[in-house]
Parts: sequence; structure tokens; C-alpha cells
Amino acid sequence: MRMLLALIALTLGACASPATQSGFLSGYDGLQPDKRGVRAKVSARAGGDELAGLKRVFIAPTRFADGADPAWMTPAERQLLLREVDAQLCFELSERYAIAADDAADARVRAAVTNVQPTGRAASAAAAAAGFFIPGPIKLRAPGTLGALGAEAELMHPDGRQLAAISWNRAATPVGTDGPSLSRIGDALQFAEPFADAAAKAMTAPEAEHRNVDKPDPCAVYGARFRPEGFLAKVATGLYVPGMSGARAAEPQPVGVATP
Repeated sequence: MRMLLALIALTLGACASPATQSGFLSGYDGLQPDKRGVRAKVSARAGGDELAGLKRVFIAPTRFADGADPAWMTPAERQLLLREVDAQLCFELSERYAIAADDAADARVRAAVTNVQPTGRAASAAAAAAGFFIPGPIKLRAPGTLGALGAEAELMHPDGRQLAAISWNRAATPVGTDGPSLSRIGDALQFAEPFADAAAKAMTAPEAEHRNVDKPDPCAVYGARFRPEGFLAKVATGLYVPGMSGARAAEPQPVGVATP
């Protein structure tokens, strides 16, 4: 039975996350499907050895790609989602590069949300209630609860060359570890972290080691990196709660720390 549930989750996840080209990236040539992705549909052009010389990156504020700003989202929801993508990109990239101001950076990171599908709130509450009778990390969610996030990002050289790029799409699955939420952007907020992780990997030189994050933390404007409150809330209620997860509509751009 456990094997059957896993197969269902993989099949539905692959079908629910269509890959599209939004037109946001400066170019799509060379993007290759990432066969390692299970729950997300990913196409990427990973940076090569030329990234080894990069030390400092600037992260431009995330925006919605043209035509990708859903009418159902409120201004507050839009702001919260964009800033959460900013936060996760900052957290991931600051473990690989110094985060710098635009005029002090060796390269520029730009990202856009290309697709957002809402998380069903009423069905999420029912799914959370049902979860109390099904112990363990695996969640069962009704089709009406399933949200999605699509995003693209690229690393640009100051001369305008694209050094690395990624197109990423993921939808929640009926069987899996994605937590239901009473927030309409609950799934999209949860998927900001795996998107940022995949983007940072594509933008890092092969075999590069993680670095210590600069002090003071250049990403502190987005709140704490480690968010135990959100995990505890999910354990206690079965729901992803953005307010306790650390997600917040912070200022759009960290100050950055430029180190030699």
C-alpha cells in the first residue's frame, strides 16, 4: 500500500507541474530538463567553471513575469510571495557568495514568479483534520487544496551574458509532504525554498563548497533563517501557517555585504 501511494504521488506531481517559457529570461537556449527532479519540473542551464571567479552577487527584487500576476491575489498576498522568494534566494545564495550592492557585484541575479495557483482553504482545513487520524509525515490532500508555484531566475554577467538560468514549476500533490494551509498562497510560499535551492545550485560552480554567511547576516531584513515556529505549528495543527513560518512582506532588497 505504501508503495502504491508513493507511485500515485510521483505520477500526479509530474503531471501537475507543466513547464512553460514565460519570456522573462534573457534567453532559453541551453536549458535542459533536470531528470533528478521528482516533485518539480525543472529545466536549467547550470553555470560552468567560469562561475568559480565570482565572489559577490546582487539579488534584484523578484517580480511577476509579464502576464503572470493573478487577479485573484490581493496586493498583500503578492508582496508576501515576492518577498518570500527574495528571502529564500538570499538565504541560499549567501551560503555561496557574498551578497553585494548592484555596483559592487560580480554578477546579478534576477528572478520572476511565472505562475501561482491558489491553495484551497476550506479543503485544507478538512485535510488537516483528517491528518490527525493518519500519523506520520505523509499528508493526504483533497484535489481542491492543491496550489502551485512557477518561477524563473538567471545569473547575469555585467556585460549582459547569461551565466546560468532555471525554469522551475511545482504543484502540490494529493499524497506527499506538502502541508495544507488556510492561506491561499500557502503552497506557493512553501515552494519558494525548493525553487531557491535549485536556482542557487544552478548558479554555483561545480564542486564549489559552501561558505560561511557574512556577519552581519545580509539576509536579516527577511527575518530568521531558521524557523522552528512554523514546523511546530504544522506538527500541532497539520497546517502551514505563513505568519508562524517566518514569511513576511519585508523590504524588497537586503543591504548586502561586499567582501573582498
